[in-house]
Amino acid sequence: MNLPKDPFILLSYINTKLRDENPSIDDLCLSLNIDKTWLENTLSSIAYTYDQDTNRFIAE
Repeated sequence: MNLPKDPFILLSYINTKLRDENPSIDDLCLSLNIDKTWLENTLSSIAYTYDQDTNRFIAE
């Protein structure tokens, strides 16, 4: 699967997957075969970080 290149569209896509299909970021990365560090760094570039309690990326 090709992930969205735009970080804001990626954010929306990832948060939807976390909400609907994946109970954790680790599960998401495994299911999409993506690197967790890459994902966190990409979304950090637009000031979003993963919140384990809500299982989504939120604004810093």
